[in-house]
Amino acid sequence: MSRFKLAGQIGSVALVGALLVLLVWKVVQNDRTNVASSFTKGHVTKPADFDLTRLNGNGKLQLSSLRGKVVVVNFWASWCEPCKSEAPRFQQAFERYGNRVAFVGVDTADYSADAGRFLDRYGVTYPNVRDPDRTVLGKYGGLPIPRTFVISTKWRVIGYIFGEARSEEIDSAIQEALGA
Repeated sequence: MSRFKLAGQIGSVALVGALLVLLVWKVVQNDRTNVASSFTKGHVTKPADFDLTRLNGNGKLQLSSLRGKVVVVNFWASWCEPCKSEAPRFQQAFERYGNRVAFVGVDTADYSADAGRFLDRYGVTYPNVRDPDRTVLGKYGGLPIPRTFVISTKWRVIGYIFGEARSEEIDSAIQEALGA
């Protein structure tokens, strides 16, 4: 009987060890494949494509449909305090750059009604999509938010702002992308 008990304990320890190895492998893989990490390490980084439902209910928006344009992708949520502060700055930039730059807001881990009220409150008129389960956000680095990525016409991430974006940071990243 003690042999079986010892074998069970060894099996349990082996299972826990295997799960730990799997967890470490998963963390390392995610670190390599997320856009923020790759860009921060200096790698040439392509944006992760997505196809998400628009918050206004008018179909879906696929990021790759904007290929060839400078694109600003901002991850936000209605409960995020820094997101509230930066929302008017993105709207102003959207109005300033017009059709030269595409803006896409990605509402994540939020309720649709709260997100809609957020857009109304801050007068946001550029396209916004829903990422309710944070799947797309995970590909771009995960929580915390806000996170903003600027994509060049050559479909490379050329700018990354972690945290609340100041107007100067937004403009600087866009100008760099327009000149690339």
